[in-house]
Amino acid sequence: MSTVQITNGVAAGDGAPLLLIAGPCLIEEPDDMVAIATTIRDIAAKHEVGYVFKSSFDKANRSSIDSARGPGLERGLEVLARVRDEVGVPVLTDIHERDQAEPAAAVCAVLQIPAFLCRQTDLLVAAATSGAVVNVKKGQFLSPGEMANVVAKLEAADARGILLTERGTTFGYQNLVVDFRSLPQLRALGPPVVFDATHSIQLPGGLGTSSGGQREFAAHLARAAAAVGIDGLFVEVHEHPDRAPSDGPNMLTAAGLDEMLAEVVAVRGALAP
Repeated sequence: MSTVQITNGVAAGDGAPLLLIAGPCLIEEPDDMVAIATTIRDIAAKHEVGYVFKSSFDKANRSSIDSARGPGLERGLEVLARVRDEVGVPVLTDIHERDQAEPAAAVCAVLQIPAFLCRQTDLLVAAATSGAVVNVKKGQFLSPGEMANVVAKLEAADARGILLTERGTTFGYQNLVVDFRSLPQLRALGPPVVFDATHSIQLPGGLGTSSGGQREFAAHLARAAAAVGIDGLFVEVHEHPDRAPSDGPNMLTAAGLDEMLAEVVAVRGALAP
């Protein structure tokens, strides 16, 4: 497996500490984003893991036309740049269109490809050629082996680094199921593998005009993923999840993240040779 250097001191893969990708689903008020990023940074340091702050300037695939989507590219990148500079951590955001790759990469160390877009060749190539590390969410509709084609597209475009994220498989009826065989199968493709603990317990469209979630199961799945073997953990975090404009039912509080991370690091450490 490869090791991906995200920034100086933050890496994922063989020989690297666990990578934590965490933050609110949507970019909100700048002061709030700086505050939660600082809290998560301190939790990550406590558990001696690498940290990348995550938040989205746009959620283009929300359940309802009336759902909150975020501040947009320009304003969102301003907020992410402030988090990067004031908190001193690398930042990650999703892109949905190829023209977003270059401006986002000017701010973000990692560009994320949403699961529903993971086969979009032009988007993958634009992300790869931006100079940022590319984190691809495995499509809920794909088997792990099919992600080999995604990796091949990114490698053909000379991506600086690739991460693959497991976030569950859909069988319809507003539910996702995690097949833990996916983790070693994804790792066999070469890039470091991240487990998305909060989207994996999402209930897509479960609330009719928005997605539901079962955050009470997030730590259980995270521990299981750590036991199978992962290089990173993805967790959406909010100080007040039930008031969040997006993904509230599956997000954790900072305290919940702290508890989960302690358990995941312990499990992962028990497996170390």
